[in-house]
Amino acid sequence: MKDNQILIYDTTLRDGSQAEGVSFTVSAKLRVAEKLDQFGVDYIEGGWPGSNPRDMAFFEQASGLNLQHSKIAAFGSTRRASTPVEEDAQVKLLLEASTPVVTIFGKTWLLHVTDVLRTTPEENLAMIEDTVRYLKEQGKEVVYDAEHFFDGYLDNPEYGISTLEAAQRGGADFLTLCETNGGKLVTPVQEITAEVVKRFPNSAIGVHCHNDAGVGVAVSLAGVEAGATMVQGTMNGYGERNGNANLTTIIPNLEIKMDRSTNCQPHLSKLRDLSLFVDDATNLRSDIRSPYVGAASFAHKGGVHADAAAKSTRSYEHIDPAVVGNRTRVLVSDMSGRSSIMMKAKEMGMEVDGRSPEMKSFLEELKQLEFKGYEYESADASFDLLLRRFLRGEDFAFEILRYHLGVGSGTQTKTSSSEATVKLKIKDEIRHTVAEGNGPVSALDHALRQALEKDFPYINQVRLVDFKVRILESNLGTDAITRVHIESTDGEKTWGTVGVSDNVITASWEALVDSVSYKILINSE
Repeated sequence: MKDNQILIYDTTLRDGSQAEGVSFTVSAKLRVAEKLDQFGVDYIEGGWPGSNPRDMAFFEQASGLNLQHSKIAAFGSTRRASTPVEEDAQVKLLLEASTPVVTIFGKTWLLHVTDVLRTTPEENLAMIEDTVRYLKEQGKEVVYDAEHFFDGYLDNPEYGISTLEAAQRGGADFLTLCETNGGKLVTPVQEITAEVVKRFPNSAIGVHCHNDAGVGVAVSLAGVEAGATMVQGTMNGYGERNGNANLTTIIPNLEIKMDRSTNCQPHLSKLRDLSLFVDDATNLRSDIRSPYVGAASFAHKGGVHADAAAKSTRSYEHIDPAVVGNRTRVLVSDMSGRSSIMMKAKEMGMEVDGRSPEMKSFLEELKQLEFKGYEYESADASFDLLLRRFLRGEDFAFEILRYHLGVGSGTQTKTSSSEATVKLKIKDEIRHTVAEGNGPVSALDHALRQALEKDFPYINQVRLVDFKVRILESNLGTDAITRVHIESTDGEKTWGTVGVSDNVITASWEALVDSVSYKILINSE
């Protein structure tokens, strides 16, 4: 291993799955493991054998994965107090997982030894040493996680060190210092890690940190600065409570900011794709503000910022977004100037003359629309259509003549139903369709699609992936203005549209029409 080499230990599939709202199927865990391997992650912690059927099924199937780089690790604890290690059922399950690596945690904090395990400090040390030695004798690479290490060390430094010595005597390949409560700040973590590195010059030291104080990434990097050569964390910072240290932030910081080397470096441009893939595997929406990989990471809204970024991206971007697979985005709002509009138009493949009278009129119109409640930051498709209509005189591929909606309920079933009628014109032909739906917006969506599918069959590829309603000026009660944002996809491209009205159905209809219009537009180009 090179002097500046840092090993990446991913525990998304174990520690990350303990996060609220996160749940992996077995097939999802297998797919994520393959993606982590392709990205160059060194260790993948797959779960805790015996804790649930899903983890056991994962380990059974993981042996069939054709991993090129990563090692799968099974996670568990030291043997129980007063139980011979070879007779401990949990240790047996760790071996039955048939992984090349086993990670076990042991108690560092005397509070846990006496009040949780209810054993003696001496027996706890024996539990650590016995378990590590036994697993090494079975041919396993052993990562020892010193649970609550920093709390234990601050409570009793010598006992904290003695637990690491026990693991070292057993033959542990890595001694990982766990900041389990997630409350320590940078200075104590860095100072204590440096002391451990000094006292264990022949052992590989790792850090495992949580984000309860909002500094999970910072304290992990502080551990590296202090001499740790392994970092544990999760993709997108999944984890119990406020999450684990976020590897999608740690890895680029190590590579780009700290001159450290990881085996992920050749694949760094796939980092955003990996982040999105893991979110998709858990059916969670991505955090747009996540450093490096978030959609907003390199987004510019203010006119001055956008103008400066257009002239020199370094002026407002700390790295080239492409290095991590991201891109520069321009957000259009009432703060926009000519430079923002021109950059946005260029991003959409349109050339716009910033000195034209139409540009001035368009800016005035945009600011008025934003004043009325329209917001185009997450509605690129609606903005694209607006720009084309205003500056190029382009119209929709169809003309809405009328729509009508009825909502009623059955007298016997007492269930509500919605029926929508849509009348539109495509070229010189009138289309008149009727459709039902499980709600007003659903009925309108079905009726619109039926009217268009003959001429534009590819709109059947479009599905709505998100529907958001925002009440503006809520003090007006039921007379308040409503903004509806719809996110749509055709399986390859995703786009957002917006509608605004004092009628939620009208606002929804406007966003729906923009959604299918944009699909027709991109398919015709």
